[in-house]
Amino acid sequence: MPKFSSRGLNMPESPIRKLAPYAVKVKEKGLHVYHLNIGQPDIKSPQTAIDVLKNIDLDIFAYTPSEGNFDYKETLKEYYHSLGFEDLTRDNFIITNGGSEALSFTLSCLCDNEDEIIVPEPFYANYYSFAESIGVTIVPIVSTIDTGFSLPDIEKFEELITSKTRAILITNPSNPTGYLYSKEELQKLADIAVKHDIFLISDEVYREYVYDGLPFHSVLEFPELKENVIVIDSESKRYSLCGIRCGFLVSRNKKFLEIALKFAQARLSPSLIGQIIANAAHKQPISYIENVKKEYSERRDLLVKLLNEIPGVVCPKPKGSFYCTVELPVENAEDFCLWMLKDFEYENGTVMLTPAQGFYSNQEHGKRQVRLAYVINKDDITQSIKIIKKGLEKYNTLQ
Repeated sequence: MPKFSSRGLNMPESPIRKLAPYAVKVKEKGLHVYHLNIGQPDIKSPQTAIDVLKNIDLDIFAYTPSEGNFDYKETLKEYYHSLGFEDLTRDNFIITNGGSEALSFTLSCLCDNEDEIIVPEPFYANYYSFAESIGVTIVPIVSTIDTGFSLPDIEKFEELITSKTRAILITNPSNPTGYLYSKEELQKLADIAVKHDIFLISDEVYREYVYDGLPFHSVLEFPELKENVIVIDSESKRYSLCGIRCGFLVSRNKKFLEIALKFAQARLSPSLIGQIIANAAHKQPISYIENVKKEYSERRDLLVKLLNEIPGVVCPKPKGSFYCTVELPVENAEDFCLWMLKDFEYENGTVMLTPAQGFYSNQEHGKRQVRLAYVINKDDITQSIKIIKKGLEKYNTLQ
């Protein structure tokens, strides 16, 4: 057989999707699968987005400019002005096919083979895949469930910086933990980035979904970071538009944007239809976001309450996004997740969970943990946790 690349062979499976074939088999048996494994919201997309899709009147579905459509970038400019960043122009944005492509472009712009980025863990599992695909090394800084995944002293970041460090990458609020960075923490990260002249990359796709009246702070707020900051953003979770694959880069660093545009040109163009839909979504009244935020907050409260009532389960209360990382009273969470799909049902259903090991560079750290996404309705959440409780009881009698 012809040979394959080491890069391809070393590419990790997605912890979010690798159990999907087992869920398909469960459904083929006529059972209901409650999906707590993936951040696919069940909330209806904005009506303005639905209406524009139904009424697209084009004779040719043409390429768009590599950097994105003029009108959509103008809409993003106005959106960021509403957030307080009135110095930004449409030239500060490059449209990408999802936030994933935005991050892939960013790492490709900043890093050569064996360069390093520092990332707090647990982190979004695909960060590891993006890094592996271009030969970048992720240097983790560990947070733990017993402190609610609060960060260690910010000075710990500085201890990890070497001559190969190109950036610090954070997700704010976090996927998979729901952790929210304070302004004081971001200021310390900004100081480190400026001192060592590295980039601070902030994945802010969940910025709208912060709870309990807590403020969200963007890295764009820090003027000293003008040349050192890159924001990854996406419409997927903001407007329940995951399938249109529409994201974007935001930066004030003109050289970075110039280089990123070359990668954008190499892949030709972002999705025409995705941009049309995303542009229309921004025309939806702000009440859409407010209502969705309220719904997610209620789901979070219910999920955390019910989980923490199960003996041996530890579930810190997330401050943002729509994820939580949970420790279970099992020795191997991945084995439990697989068993739930292959061998367990309760009241004609089972639950699909995501093993948390894939969100750590050292997978021993998350061996007893799962990530849950509270993107299903409250009745289904209640039933899901009931099934998890029954499943844990049964599973632990078999060990």
